[in-house]
Amino acid sequence: MEYKPLRIIISGGGTGGHIFPAVSIANKLRELCPENEILFVGAIGKMEMEKVPAAGYKIIGLPIVGLQRQLTLRNIINDLKVPFKVLSSLRKAKRIIRDFKPDIAIGVGGYASAPLLKAATRLGIPALIQEQNGFAGMTNKMLGEKVQRICVAYEGMERFFPADKIVMSGNPIRKEVSTPPTPAMRAEAMEFYGLDPRKKHLFIVGGSLGSGTLNKAMRAWIEAGCPGGEDVEVIWQCGKYYKAGVDEFMAAHSAPSVRHYDFIQRMDLAFAAADVVVSRSGASTVSEICAMGKACIFVPSPNVAEDHQTHNAMALVRKDAALIVKDAEAAEKLLPTALGLLADPERTASLGANAEKMALRDAAQVICDEVYKLV
Repeated sequence: MEYKPLRIIISGGGTGGHIFPAVSIANKLRELCPENEILFVGAIGKMEMEKVPAAGYKIIGLPIVGLQRQLTLRNIINDLKVPFKVLSSLRKAKRIIRDFKPDIAIGVGGYASAPLLKAATRLGIPALIQEQNGFAGMTNKMLGEKVQRICVAYEGMERFFPADKIVMSGNPIRKEVSTPPTPAMRAEAMEFYGLDPRKKHLFIVGGSLGSGTLNKAMRAWIEAGCPGGEDVEVIWQCGKYYKAGVDEFMAAHSAPSVRHYDFIQRMDLAFAAADVVVSRSGASTVSEICAMGKACIFVPSPNVAEDHQTHNAMALVRKDAALIVKDAEAAEKLLPTALGLLADPERTASLGANAEKMALRDAAQVICDEVYKLV
């Protein structure tokens, strides 16, 4: 395929699960043709306004906000403003499109995708959306009828979108966590984290902000004296939000086999060290775990739209590629389940192998090829 220079708008964000795939797509587009001109459009006040410029791309913000479902005075005031902000965002999106003159618009989900892609399709610009989760988000469901192509990461997405528009692409993931770790990587990981290679290793990851549920389960286990963990070492990513409390807790409790961090700089080495991973089941995380071929216990967050993290996790559980523990049961069941899995190397290997079979490593390339086909 010939990759000629294009003018491309990429819109969406709100969470890392939308932003990082969007940046991965942009990076691949630049790799295929360095002359490609890429403009991001996000929502004012959302994290994409900081993360996208840090990745080296220009971004314009729309004044879009979403409806808040919880009944509070602040949310009622917010919801009364929504129709006016939607109209204002549509007008601004049209101006952006007329000024930038894109060849194609790409939506990755999140508030800003809706007005930008609505405006683009009304103005006759080809459009593509990427749905990261196993349960489609509201914005993408709304746009499905209007766009020409829908790139998905899970089977069965015909429930939400026209079947003839769907392309199974997978989710774009970071290059450093796109292949199973080598023995050399594992040795490097042992040294990097100061671990004993003769022991089993558990990696608990709650995301950049952390997970209160996973942290509570770890605290309870440590308070009980780490039962069943005599030959186990733990890398515990507690999150920036919980760091001060966890630092104080760890100073008061002896747990030499546990290394806790607020943020993991070398995710590749943390995955390489792990025999078993415990994690939330955001779309990008699930894709990375499949690509790395790791046995995982998912604890889906209950605080997400349409319970999409449960749908993501169950896509693997149904294929015997992961285990699941409900958020409400994590305090009691999570660590015993993880330690039981660590003690069963055959089961661990089987889950990891089945997860790797589900990996779609060329997602960014597939999506970019669809972009060029549409143009």
